[in-house]
Amino acid sequence: MIEYCAGIFSRHIRGGSVLELGPAEGVMTHHLAALADRLTLVDGADAFCAGLRSRFPQAEVAHCLFEEFRPEGTFDSIVLGHVLEHVLDPVSILQRVRQWLAPNGRVLAAVPNSRSLHRQAAVIMGLLPFEEAMNETDLHHGHRRVFNPETFRNAFLESGLRIEVFGGYWLKPVSNSQIEESWTPAMLDAFMQLGERYPDIAAEIYVVARAPRDP
Repeated sequence: MIEYCAGIFSRHIRGGSVLELGPAEGVMTHHLAALADRLTLVDGADAFCAGLRSRFPQAEVAHCLFEEFRPEGTFDSIVLGHVLEHVLDPVSILQRVRQWLAPNGRVLAAVPNSRSLHRQAAVIMGLLPFEEAMNETDLHHGHRRVFNPETFRNAFLESGLRIEVFGGYWLKPVSNSQIEESWTPAMLDAFMQLGERYPDIAAEIYVVARAPRDP
């Protein structure tokens, strides 16, 4: 899933300076490193930062909370892959990110979608009380919320960013355990692509945004 998201983001990154917030193990970072002329990574976990410094010696790695990060310059691309569902105040984080953008810079963010087919099915089956309710997987991963397409886009609008692209990927009809039992790589790839056709009900949604232009 992260690999596919990296492919989508690569359509909108044209070198220059790239900031990744919350890279964790560096799955997305591997792809960003091939695109960036200058790469900066910010993560709050010391163990992750140690691993990132070892794997990406060319990158600047900052061990701090996003709220504590004070960059010396601006960035052409800022990537938040599965970050905004974890933070206390997504709008506040996006407002900070907006200040770090270079002229014509882009913010690229992806989150799980509460309107995913598998979550809608879970509501019908009585496994979830409503689509935005937190399930066991959400709690395990430390999610604070599950966005739907409207609340996700609204976070960007409230922060003063201008949305250029809204999309989705990974049309997911059943649970992870069911997929792991019998799905082939070809099936996974096909359903990743189908999510791009039907973003509103895809398992993952993303936004590419810029700071508003001066009038």
